[in-house]
Amino acid sequence: MSSSAVRGRHKVKSLTAIEVQRLTTPGMHFVGEVAGLALFVKPTGARSWILRVSIAGKRRDMGLGGYPDVTLADARRRARELREQIDNGIDPIGQRREARAALRATLAKAMTFNQCIDAYLDAHNESWSNPKHRQQWRNTLATYAGPVIGGLDVAQIEVGHVLKVLQPIWSEKTETAVRLRGRIESVLSWATTAGYRMGENPARWKGHLQNLLAMPTKIAKVEHHAALPYRELGAFMADLAKMQGVGARALEFTILTAARSGEVRGATWGEIDLEAGIWTIPGERMKAKNEHTVPLSDAALDLLRSLPRSGDLIFPGARSGRPLSDMSLTAVLRRMGRDDITVHGFRSTFRDWAAEQTAYPSEVVEMALAHTIINKVEAAYRRGDLIEKRRRLMADWAKFCATVATTTGKVLPMRSTKAG
Repeated sequence: MSSSAVRGRHKVKSLTAIEVQRLTTPGMHFVGEVAGLALFVKPTGARSWILRVSIAGKRRDMGLGGYPDVTLADARRRARELREQIDNGIDPIGQRREARAALRATLAKAMTFNQCIDAYLDAHNESWSNPKHRQQWRNTLATYAGPVIGGLDVAQIEVGHVLKVLQPIWSEKTETAVRLRGRIESVLSWATTAGYRMGENPARWKGHLQNLLAMPTKIAKVEHHAALPYRELGAFMADLAKMQGVGARALEFTILTAARSGEVRGATWGEIDLEAGIWTIPGERMKAKNEHTVPLSDAALDLLRSLPRSGDLIFPGARSGRPLSDMSLTAVLRRMGRDDITVHGFRSTFRDWAAEQTAYPSEVVEMALAHTIINKVEAAYRRGDLIEKRRRLMADWAKFCATVATTTGKVLPMRSTKAG
Protein backbone atom coordinates (compact mmCIF):
# COMPACT_ATOMS: atom_id res chain seq x y z
CA MET A 1 0.00 0.00 0.00
CA SER A 2 1.44 3.35 -1.00
CA SER A 3 1.87 6.08 1.57
CA SER A 4 1.20 9.78 1.13
CA ALA A 5 2.79 13.15 2.03
CA VAL A 6 1.19 16.42 3.04
CA ARG A 7 1.52 19.46 0.71
CA GLY A 8 -0.09 22.40 2.44
CA ARG A 9 -3.42 21.03 3.67
CA HIS A 10 -3.70 18.47 0.93
CA LYS A 11 -2.40 14.93 0.92
CA VAL A 12 -0.08 14.12 -2.00
CA LYS A 13 -0.29 10.69 -3.50
CA SER A 14 2.94 8.69 -3.34
CA LEU A 15 3.93 8.09 -6.94
CA THR A 16 5.66 4.95 -8.21
CA ALA A 17 8.82 4.90 -10.30
CA ILE A 18 6.77 4.18 -13.44
CA GLU A 19 4.44 7.10 -12.72
CA VAL A 20 7.40 9.43 -12.16
CA GLN A 21 8.89 8.31 -15.45
CA ARG A 22 5.70 9.42 -17.22
CA LEU A 23 5.82 12.97 -15.83
CA THR A 24 6.62 15.19 -18.82
CA THR A 25 4.40 18.25 -18.36
CA PRO A 26 6.50 21.35 -17.47
CA GLY A 27 6.21 22.40 -13.82
CA MET A 28 6.57 21.03 -10.27
CA HIS A 29 5.22 17.51 -9.66
CA PHE A 30 5.20 16.48 -6.01
CA VAL A 31 5.79 12.74 -5.70
CA GLY A 32 4.68 12.09 -2.13
CA GLU A 33 6.13 9.94 0.70
CA VAL A 34 8.54 12.75 1.73
CA ALA A 35 6.98 16.18 2.24
CA GLY A 36 8.11 18.77 -0.31
CA LEU A 37 9.86 16.36 -2.69
CA ALA A 38 9.04 17.14 -6.29
CA LEU A 39 10.19 16.43 -9.81
CA PHE A 40 10.69 19.69 -11.70
CA VAL A 41 10.15 19.44 -15.47
CA LYS A 42 11.60 22.26 -17.55
CA PRO A 43 10.01 23.41 -20.84
CA THR A 44 13.00 21.85 -22.59
CA GLY A 45 12.05 18.47 -21.15
CA ALA A 46 14.98 18.28 -18.72
CA ARG A 47 13.95 16.93 -15.30
CA SER A 48 15.51 17.34 -11.85
CA TRP A 49 14.64 16.78 -8.20
CA ILE A 50 13.64 19.64 -5.87
CA LEU A 51 13.07 19.51 -2.11
CA ARG A 52 10.89 22.41 -0.92
CA VAL A 53 11.44 23.12 2.78
CA SER A 54 11.00 25.87 5.35
CA ILE A 55 14.13 27.06 7.16
CA ALA A 56 13.82 29.73 9.85
CA GLY A 57 10.35 30.55 8.51
CA LYS A 58 11.52 31.01 4.92
CA ARG A 59 10.59 28.72 2.06
CA ARG A 60 13.67 27.31 0.29
CA ASP A 61 14.10 25.00 -2.67
CA MET A 62 17.03 22.59 -2.67
CA GLY A 63 18.26 20.78 -5.77
CA LEU A 64 18.90 17.05 -5.32
CA GLY A 65 20.21 16.20 -8.80
CA GLY A 66 18.92 15.37 -12.23
CA TYR A 67 16.50 12.63 -13.18
CA PRO A 68 16.95 9.79 -14.12
CA ASP A 69 20.61 9.85 -12.92
CA VAL A 70 19.16 10.29 -9.43
CA THR A 71 16.39 7.73 -9.10
CA LEU A 72 13.15 8.17 -7.20
CA ALA A 73 14.46 5.98 -4.37
CA ASP A 74 17.71 7.98 -4.15
CA ALA A 75 15.81 11.28 -4.13
CA ARG A 76 13.53 10.11 -1.30
CA ARG A 77 16.47 8.85 0.77
CA ARG A 78 18.35 12.12 0.34
CA ALA A 79 15.21 14.17 1.10
CA ARG A 80 14.71 12.30 4.39
CA GLU A 81 18.32 12.96 5.42
CA LEU A 82 17.99 16.68 4.74
CA ARG A 83 14.67 16.99 6.57
CA GLU A 84 16.25 15.24 9.56
CA GLN A 85 19.08 17.80 9.55
CA ILE A 86 16.58 20.67 9.42
CA ASP A 87 14.59 19.15 12.31
CA ASN A 88 17.87 19.10 14.30
CA GLY A 89 18.46 22.79 13.69
CA ILE A 90 20.99 22.41 10.87
CA ASP A 91 20.79 24.55 7.75
CA PRO A 92 21.96 22.26 4.89
CA ILE A 93 21.69 25.08 2.35
CA GLY A 94 23.98 27.28 4.43
CA GLN A 95 26.42 24.39 4.87
CA ARG A 96 26.46 23.77 1.13
CA ARG A 97 27.08 27.48 0.45
CA GLU A 98 29.98 27.53 2.93
CA ALA A 99 31.47 24.36 1.44
CA ARG A 100 31.33 25.87 -2.04
CA ALA A 101 32.95 29.08 -0.83
CA ALA A 102 35.71 27.09 0.86
CA LEU A 103 36.26 25.08 -2.32
CA ARG A 104 36.49 28.26 -4.40
CA ALA A 105 39.02 29.67 -1.92
CA THR A 106 41.06 26.48 -2.06
CA LEU A 107 41.04 26.42 -5.85
CA ALA A 108 42.00 30.08 -5.98
CA LYS A 109 44.97 29.37 -3.74
CA ALA A 110 45.95 26.07 -5.36
CA MET A 111 48.76 25.84 -7.91
CA THR A 112 49.66 22.96 -10.12
CA PHE A 113 53.21 21.66 -10.25
CA ASN A 114 53.58 23.11 -13.75
CA GLN A 115 52.51 26.52 -12.50
CA CYS A 116 55.03 26.25 -9.68
CA ILE A 117 57.78 25.49 -12.20
CA ASP A 118 57.02 28.74 -14.00
CA ALA A 119 56.90 30.67 -10.74
CA TYR A 120 60.17 29.14 -9.54
CA LEU A 121 61.97 29.94 -12.80
CA ASP A 122 60.69 33.53 -12.70
CA ALA A 123 61.70 33.93 -9.05
CA HIS A 124 65.25 32.83 -9.89
CA ASN A 125 65.43 34.64 -13.20
CA GLU A 126 68.69 36.38 -12.31
CA SER A 127 70.32 33.17 -11.10
CA TRP A 128 70.61 31.38 -14.42
CA SER A 129 74.04 31.44 -16.02
CA ASN A 130 72.34 31.79 -19.41
CA PRO A 131 68.93 31.28 -21.05
CA LYS A 132 69.99 27.79 -22.15
CA HIS A 133 70.47 26.73 -18.51
CA ARG A 134 66.98 27.94 -17.64
CA GLN A 135 65.54 26.09 -20.63
CA GLN A 136 67.35 22.89 -19.64
CA TRP A 137 65.59 23.07 -16.27
CA ARG A 138 62.21 23.53 -17.89
CA ASN A 139 62.76 20.83 -20.51
CA THR A 140 63.85 18.20 -17.98
CA LEU A 141 60.87 18.85 -15.73
CA ALA A 142 58.42 19.06 -18.63
CA THR A 143 59.69 15.84 -20.22
CA TYR A 144 59.81 13.58 -17.18
CA ALA A 145 57.74 15.17 -14.39
CA GLY A 146 55.10 16.94 -16.46
CA PRO A 147 53.19 13.87 -17.69
CA VAL A 148 52.98 12.45 -14.15
CA ILE A 149 52.58 15.38 -11.75
CA GLY A 150 52.45 18.49 -13.95
CA GLY A 151 48.70 18.95 -13.61
CA LEU A 152 48.45 17.99 -9.93
CA ASP A 153 47.79 20.47 -7.16
CA VAL A 154 51.25 20.90 -5.69
CA ALA A 155 49.78 20.48 -2.20
CA GLN A 156 48.75 16.92 -3.06
CA ILE A 157 52.12 15.67 -4.34
CA GLU A 158 53.48 12.86 -2.15
CA VAL A 159 56.39 10.42 -2.14
CA GLY A 160 54.55 7.98 -4.39
CA HIS A 161 54.17 10.64 -7.08
CA VAL A 162 57.86 11.53 -6.98
CA LEU A 163 58.85 7.87 -7.21
CA LYS A 164 56.53 7.40 -10.17
CA VAL A 165 58.52 10.11 -11.95
CA LEU A 166 61.99 8.89 -10.97
CA GLN A 167 61.87 5.11 -10.93
CA PRO A 168 61.42 4.56 -14.70
CA ILE A 169 64.70 6.39 -15.47
CA TRP A 170 66.69 5.92 -12.25
CA SER A 171 68.76 3.02 -13.61
CA GLU A 172 68.78 3.80 -17.33
CA LYS A 173 69.32 7.58 -17.19
CA THR A 174 70.84 7.98 -13.75
CA GLU A 175 72.57 11.31 -14.30
CA THR A 176 69.38 12.83 -15.71
CA ALA A 177 67.30 11.31 -12.90
CA VAL A 178 69.60 12.73 -10.22
CA ARG A 179 69.33 16.22 -11.72
CA LEU A 180 65.57 15.79 -12.08
CA ARG A 181 65.14 14.82 -8.42
CA GLY A 182 67.04 17.90 -7.32
CA ARG A 183 64.95 20.13 -9.54
CA ILE A 184 61.68 18.65 -8.29
CA GLU A 185 62.91 19.20 -4.73
CA SER A 186 63.70 22.84 -5.50
CA VAL A 187 60.28 23.52 -7.02
CA LEU A 188 58.47 21.84 -4.11
CA SER A 189 60.60 23.76 -1.60
CA TRP A 190 59.59 26.99 -3.33
CA ALA A 191 55.93 25.93 -3.16
CA THR A 192 56.21 25.22 0.57
CA THR A 193 57.85 28.55 1.34
CA ALA A 194 55.29 30.36 -0.82
CA GLY A 195 52.46 28.73 1.16
CA TYR A 196 51.07 26.41 -1.51
CA ARG A 197 51.90 23.19 0.35
CA MET A 198 52.81 22.00 3.84
CA GLY A 199 54.98 19.33 5.41
CA GLU A 200 58.24 17.63 4.46
CA ASN A 201 59.54 17.76 0.91
CA PRO A 202 58.77 14.35 -0.67
CA ALA A 203 61.66 14.74 -3.14
CA ARG A 204 64.38 15.23 -0.51
CA TRP A 205 67.24 12.74 -0.70
CA LYS A 206 69.07 12.47 2.62
CA GLY A 207 67.30 10.21 5.07
CA HIS A 208 64.37 9.86 2.70
CA LEU A 209 64.54 8.89 -0.98
CA GLN A 210 67.98 7.40 -0.39
CA ASN A 211 66.12 4.66 1.50
CA LEU A 212 63.90 3.95 -1.52
CA LEU A 213 66.26 4.35 -4.47
CA ALA A 214 69.68 2.87 -5.20
CA MET A 215 72.69 5.10 -4.67
CA PRO A 216 73.47 6.72 -8.04
CA THR A 217 77.17 5.95 -7.69
CA LYS A 218 76.36 2.26 -7.47
CA ILE A 219 74.37 2.08 -10.68
CA ALA A 220 75.55 4.89 -12.89
CA LYS A 221 78.30 4.24 -15.37
CA VAL A 222 80.58 7.21 -15.78
CA GLU A 223 80.20 8.25 -19.38
CA HIS A 224 83.13 10.25 -20.72
CA HIS A 225 82.83 12.32 -23.84
CA ALA A 226 83.96 10.06 -26.69
CA ALA A 227 87.48 11.22 -27.50
CA LEU A 228 89.79 10.67 -30.45
CA PRO A 229 92.98 8.77 -29.51
CA TYR A 230 95.76 11.34 -29.70
CA ARG A 231 97.83 9.22 -32.09
CA GLU A 232 95.03 9.60 -34.68
CA LEU A 233 94.82 13.37 -34.33
CA GLY A 234 97.19 14.34 -37.15
CA ALA A 235 95.29 12.32 -39.73
CA PHE A 236 92.03 13.73 -38.44
CA MET A 237 93.32 17.32 -38.70
CA ALA A 238 94.44 16.64 -42.27
CA ASP A 239 90.90 15.51 -43.12
CA LEU A 240 89.39 18.44 -41.26
CA ALA A 241 91.53 20.90 -43.25
CA LYS A 242 89.77 19.68 -46.40
CA MET A 243 86.31 20.47 -44.99
CA GLN A 244 84.67 23.71 -46.06
CA GLY A 245 82.58 26.10 -43.98
CA VAL A 246 82.63 28.19 -40.84
CA GLY A 247 81.81 25.16 -38.68
CA ALA A 248 84.91 23.31 -39.86
CA ARG A 249 87.16 26.28 -39.09
CA ALA A 250 85.54 26.71 -35.69
CA LEU A 251 86.18 23.04 -34.91
CA GLU A 252 89.80 23.41 -36.04
CA PHE A 253 90.26 26.45 -33.78
CA THR A 254 88.56 24.61 -30.90
CA ILE A 255 91.08 21.77 -31.18
CA LEU A 256 94.11 24.05 -31.52
CA THR A 257 93.14 26.02 -28.40
CA ALA A 258 91.76 23.06 -26.36
CA ALA A 259 88.81 25.33 -25.59
CA ARG A 260 85.18 24.49 -25.02
CA SER A 261 82.97 24.77 -28.09
CA GLY A 262 80.75 27.41 -26.49
CA GLU A 263 83.77 29.61 -25.82
CA VAL A 264 84.80 29.35 -29.47
CA ARG A 265 81.34 29.87 -30.92
CA GLY A 266 80.90 33.04 -28.88
CA ALA A 267 84.39 34.39 -29.57
CA THR A 268 84.66 37.96 -30.89
CA TRP A 269 87.44 39.79 -32.69
CA GLY A 270 87.58 42.20 -29.76
CA GLU A 271 88.83 39.34 -27.56
CA ILE A 272 91.78 38.64 -29.86
CA ASP A 273 95.16 40.38 -29.77
CA LEU A 274 96.82 39.14 -32.97
CA GLU A 275 100.10 40.93 -32.28
CA ALA A 276 100.48 39.51 -28.77
CA GLY A 277 99.03 36.16 -29.80
CA ILE A 278 96.47 36.21 -26.96
CA TRP A 279 92.78 35.37 -26.76
CA THR A 280 91.16 36.78 -23.61
CA ILE A 281 87.78 35.21 -22.82
CA PRO A 282 85.57 37.27 -20.46
CA GLY A 283 84.50 35.62 -17.22
CA GLU A 284 80.81 35.71 -18.12
CA ARG A 285 81.49 33.32 -21.01
CA MET A 286 83.55 30.90 -18.95
CA LYS A 287 82.18 27.88 -17.09
CA ALA A 288 83.95 28.92 -13.85
CA LYS A 289 83.01 32.61 -14.41
CA ASN A 290 86.67 33.66 -14.32
CA GLU A 291 88.45 35.45 -17.16
CA HIS A 292 90.65 33.04 -19.10
CA THR A 293 93.68 33.90 -21.23
CA VAL A 294 94.61 31.58 -24.10
CA PRO A 295 98.05 31.86 -25.72
CA LEU A 296 97.58 31.31 -29.46
CA SER A 297 99.97 29.16 -31.46
CA ASP A 298 101.15 30.23 -34.91
CA ALA A 299 98.72 27.73 -36.42
CA ALA A 300 95.79 29.25 -34.51
CA LEU A 301 96.86 32.76 -35.52
CA ASP A 302 97.21 31.75 -39.18
CA LEU A 303 93.71 30.29 -39.07
CA LEU A 304 92.30 33.53 -37.65
CA ARG A 305 94.09 35.67 -40.26
CA SER A 306 92.60 33.52 -43.02
CA LEU A 307 89.02 34.21 -41.91
CA PRO A 308 86.88 36.97 -43.41
CA ARG A 309 85.58 39.66 -41.06
CA SER A 310 81.86 40.23 -41.51
CA GLY A 311 81.06 41.43 -38.00
CA ASP A 312 82.21 41.16 -34.41
CA LEU A 313 81.80 37.39 -34.20
CA ILE A 314 84.76 35.35 -35.38
CA PHE A 315 82.58 32.37 -36.30
CA PRO A 316 79.19 33.82 -37.24
CA GLY A 317 76.15 31.64 -37.75
CA ALA A 318 73.74 31.60 -40.65
CA ARG A 319 71.59 34.28 -39.02
CA SER A 320 73.08 37.75 -39.02
CA GLY A 321 74.62 38.72 -35.70
CA ARG A 322 74.13 35.26 -34.22
CA PRO A 323 76.89 32.73 -33.41
CA LEU A 324 77.03 29.19 -34.71
CA SER A 325 74.54 26.81 -33.09
CA ASP A 326 75.82 24.25 -30.59
CA MET A 327 75.23 21.52 -33.20
CA SER A 328 77.28 23.13 -35.96
CA LEU A 329 80.59 21.62 -34.87
CA THR A 330 78.98 18.23 -34.26
CA ALA A 331 77.54 18.41 -37.77
CA VAL A 332 81.09 18.72 -39.13
CA LEU A 333 82.03 15.47 -37.37
CA ARG A 334 78.99 13.78 -38.86
CA ARG A 335 79.87 14.95 -42.38
CA MET A 336 83.31 13.45 -41.80
CA GLY A 337 81.70 10.17 -40.79
CA ARG A 338 82.98 10.49 -37.23
CA ASP A 339 79.87 9.85 -35.14
CA ASP A 340 82.12 7.91 -32.76
CA ILE A 341 83.67 11.04 -31.23
CA THR A 342 82.46 14.32 -29.74
CA VAL A 343 83.66 17.90 -29.95
CA HIS A 344 84.21 18.09 -26.20
CA GLY A 345 86.24 14.89 -26.38
CA PHE A 346 89.14 16.74 -28.04
CA ARG A 347 89.89 18.30 -24.65
CA SER A 348 90.47 14.76 -23.38
CA THR A 349 92.64 14.08 -26.42
CA PHE A 350 94.72 17.14 -25.51
CA ARG A 351 95.03 16.07 -21.89
CA ASP A 352 96.00 12.49 -22.77
CA TRP A 353 98.63 13.76 -25.20
CA ALA A 354 100.06 16.19 -22.64
CA ALA A 355 100.21 13.50 -19.94
CA GLU A 356 101.74 10.77 -22.09
CA GLN A 357 103.85 12.65 -24.65
CA THR A 358 105.14 15.72 -22.80
CA ALA A 359 106.85 16.67 -19.54
CA TYR A 360 104.67 19.69 -18.83
CA PRO A 361 103.52 19.84 -15.18
CA SER A 362 99.86 18.93 -14.63
CA GLU A 363 99.09 22.42 -13.31
CA VAL A 364 100.14 23.91 -16.67
CA VAL A 365 97.86 21.49 -18.53
CA GLU A 366 94.96 22.06 -16.15
CA MET A 367 95.28 25.81 -16.51
CA ALA A 368 95.34 25.47 -20.29
CA LEU A 369 92.02 23.64 -19.97
CA ALA A 370 90.67 26.37 -17.65
CA HIS A 371 89.82 23.79 -15.01
CA THR A 372 88.80 25.03 -11.58
CA ILE A 373 91.46 24.46 -8.93
CA ILE A 374 89.92 22.61 -6.01
CA ASN A 375 92.92 22.51 -3.66
CA LYS A 376 93.20 25.94 -1.98
CA VAL A 377 96.93 25.60 -1.30
CA GLU A 378 97.60 24.69 -4.92
CA ALA A 379 95.35 27.51 -6.06
CA ALA A 380 97.37 30.00 -4.05
CA TYR A 381 100.62 28.63 -5.47
CA ARG A 382 99.26 28.87 -9.00
CA ARG A 383 97.92 32.38 -8.73
CA GLY A 384 99.79 33.38 -11.89
CA ASP A 385 98.49 32.23 -15.23
CA LEU A 386 101.78 30.54 -16.30
CA ILE A 387 101.31 32.22 -19.65
CA GLU A 388 104.77 31.55 -21.11
CA LYS A 389 104.74 27.89 -20.14
CA ARG A 390 101.29 27.54 -21.61
CA ARG A 391 102.42 29.32 -24.78
CA ARG A 392 105.11 26.67 -25.28
CA LEU A 393 102.59 23.94 -24.49
CA MET A 394 100.13 25.18 -27.10
CA ALA A 395 102.90 25.56 -29.69
CA ASP A 396 103.91 21.93 -29.14
CA TRP A 397 100.25 20.90 -29.34
CA ALA A 398 99.84 22.69 -32.66
CA LYS A 399 102.96 20.99 -33.94
CA PHE A 400 101.57 17.62 -32.87
CA CYS A 401 98.25 18.40 -34.58
CA ALA A 402 100.21 18.93 -37.80
CA THR A 403 101.84 15.50 -37.73
CA VAL A 404 100.44 12.22 -38.99
CA ALA A 405 101.39 8.92 -37.37
CA THR A 406 102.53 6.14 -39.67
CA THR A 407 101.71 2.47 -39.24
CA THR A 408 105.13 2.06 -37.62
CA GLY A 409 104.31 4.57 -34.97
CA LYS A 410 106.57 7.27 -36.42
CA VAL A 411 105.17 10.70 -37.14
CA LEU A 412 105.58 12.72 -40.31
CA PRO A 413 104.87 16.41 -40.92
CA MET A 414 101.41 16.85 -42.40
CA ARG A 415 102.83 18.43 -45.54
CA SER A 416 104.65 15.13 -46.28
CA THR A 417 101.31 13.34 -46.60
CA LYS A 418 100.05 15.66 -49.33
CA ALA A 419 102.45 14.45 -52.02
CA GLY A 420 100.92 12.13 -54.54
